[in-house]
Amino acid sequence: MRIGLGIDFHRFAPERDLILGGVVIPHSLGLDGHSDADVLLHALCDALLGAAALGDIGHHFPTTDPAYEGISSLELLRRTIALLAAAGYEPQQVDAVVVAERPVLAPYVPTMRERIAAVLGADVSAVSVKATTPEGIGALGRGEGIGAWAVALIIRTGGGDPGT
Repeated sequence: MRIGLGIDFHRFAPERDLILGGVVIPHSLGLDGHSDADVLLHALCDALLGAAALGDIGHHFPTTDPAYEGISSLELLRRTIALLAAAGYEPQQVDAVVVAERPVLAPYVPTMRERIAAVLGADVSAVSVKATTPEGIGALGRGEGIGAWAVALIIRTGGGDPGT
């Protein structure tokens, strides 16, 4: 078994959808980024890649590549799972927290968990997503953006090249 940690931050931006965990959240602002800027899924991809010592999301899906402009982060997560499989790993459990002063995210968490579980090929009970506020502290507390942290547990399934 191996464990990985991922973290990501995105600033708010006008005229974009706010997408977290593959779910469109009604809000006046979206997040700025090359892809759909789903900060939760970006942190999760980094946690999975880190657990397998395969680098990070920016290495595999660079913002300089037009192929990833506007891409769904659910697709980036699918491709991350394929990278893990090619290296002989599969995800077992993920745990994530989204930090945002606004909007309120709790009503959307069950759908986020379902969408993530579907891509991971896991039971929803293996996917934890939580939301908290920074209580007005710092840039996130001023409502300038959203941050996310994720931890992933993977196992070696054999085959592939673990790259380590």
